[in-house]
Amino acid sequence: MTLGNEFRVFKKVREIFHVKEDVHFDKVTETIYIKDGDSLLLMPSELVHGITKERIKLPNNIAGRIEGRSRFARIGLMTHITAGLVQPGCDNKQVLEISNMSPMPLALYPGTKICQMIFEEILGEAQYKGMFKDQTVP
Repeated sequence: MTLGNEFRVFKKVREIFHVKEDVHFDKVTETIYIKDGDSLLLMPSELVHGITKERIKLPNNIAGRIEGRSRFARIGLMTHITAGLVQPGCDNKQVLEISNMSPMPLALYPGTKICQMIFEEILGEAQYKGMFKDQTVP
């Protein structure tokens, strides 16, 4: 799948952010847009949320799993850190938790083939109904 143009970046906050069940990411992040041909500079140890250009629609008996590409892992780019499960019945773009684990800044370009999806058949049927089911932005 390809990297989209919208990113959610962290604000420069100097206070403690308490990680509890009622945590909400929009208090410490903001959305930015990168034009095609331009790049987002990701510094070492920095995390951003990106989103795929593709919208994924799965039937109720198929789940997906987002995986990074080895060519990028080898330079320290972690394309998707956690929460890689794409729920059965989803119909949305996929948010990517992108982190730079290298010692050098990395430039991210919209349109890059950044990750892949592995599909898994499930027994029975299920459908995700959580708070991110209709997401279209990071």
